[in-house]
Amino acid sequence: MASPRLETYCCPNRDAATQLVLTFQPEVFCGVCIGSASVSLLLSILQLLPKQGQSPRKMPKASSSTTILLLISICDILGGLGIIFRSTVWIGFPDFIANISVVNGTDVWPSAFCVGSAMWIQLLYSAGFWWLFCYAVDSYLVIRRSAGLSTIVLYHMMTWGLAILLCVEGIAMLYYPSVASCESGLQHAIPHYITTYAPLLLVLVANPILFRRTVTGVASLLKGRQGIYTENERRLGMEIQIRFFKIMLVFIICWLPNIINESLLFYLEMQPDINGSPLKNVRNAAMITWIIMGVLNPMQGFLFTLTFYGWTGWKLSLKWQKREIPWESMSTSAVADNGYPSAIGSSVNYQSNIHDSKTTAGSSQQTDEALSILSEGNTTIRIHKKNKSTCGTLETNKFISA
Repeated sequence: MASPRLETYCCPNRDAATQLVLTFQPEVFCGVCIGSASVSLLLSILQLLPKQGQSPRKMPKASSSTTILLLISICDILGGLGIIFRSTVWIGFPDFIANISVVNGTDVWPSAFCVGSAMWIQLLYSAGFWWLFCYAVDSYLVIRRSAGLSTIVLYHMMTWGLAILLCVEGIAMLYYPSVASCESGLQHAIPHYITTYAPLLLVLVANPILFRRTVTGVASLLKGRQGIYTENERRLGMEIQIRFFKIMLVFIICWLPNIINESLLFYLEMQPDINGSPLKNVRNAAMITWIIMGVLNPMQGFLFTLTFYGWTGWKLSLKWQKREIPWESMSTSAVADNGYPSAIGSSVNYQSNIHDSKTTAGSSQQTDEALSILSEGNTTIRIHKKNKSTCGTLETNKFISA
């Protein structure tokens, strides 16, 4: 799990609330973290690997959303590896962990492990928050037709630059003048907590606003493309809205326990005696949410892959296939075998006739590319074989959400 309490524990004069949660059943807590992170790690990798029966897509060139989604998953995977490594050392080497930040101790490796593992976890999850914010910004810019591959460089500079800057600044102020002699009191640790939770709160506040404005822009694009707003366009806009809703729902579920737990611990720290009987319920709530954090924080990686790509299946493709299947824009209606139109599908049609003017075609192509970019990472290619004597019918169905 990711919490600024991990860095605070490295100080020998750690506060009582941090001591309370990190010494509460550490074997059980670390075992929960290892189990949750391992499951999330394996399933996330399984989701990202190529599958049998699925062909690579030919996505629009002026797109950075696919790269952003992949980087979010990579940050979650690497953060999960850090959680597994840290928890394994805590369980396997209790004597080594007992020497963390011993007053006047001579062994620097326990402190180095404590600080290094905590910074690794915190930095990667913080970078994941910044990338998620960049995804919301990129989605909005796509609708405004102001995004492209060039913006990915700016996203890299902002994400990694701010994540490293805030992490280093918070750690430097927390461990001043040194790890072995941190300043006492809660005041010196507050900047560290602010720099840790700032990107998380930014996503909670800014992303819903940006997603809402993007959905409004999608409706305007669909209305302006043909001058009408049919049931297909309405359902397409609803699918994009549901996709954004799922992203925020996963984020809130995985990180709301952190905010609740931190609020409870700050309340305990302001009390003269956190071990008093009147605070028993608060202590129990803090320890329960602490365990919940160990389960939900690492699971974000797998849940996000489900939100981004849907369930991609178990059958892996071990062969390299250099093959491209052409596909049309996601907004084109496709008729399935049962005769009903698909609101978010498109059939490959090799005998289509183009009668529109160049201006209309160019505007429609830009609109289709913008809508396609919003659904990157959610294409499922299905090949239906009617019978042995006839050729199969190839359909490409675009899914906005799982």
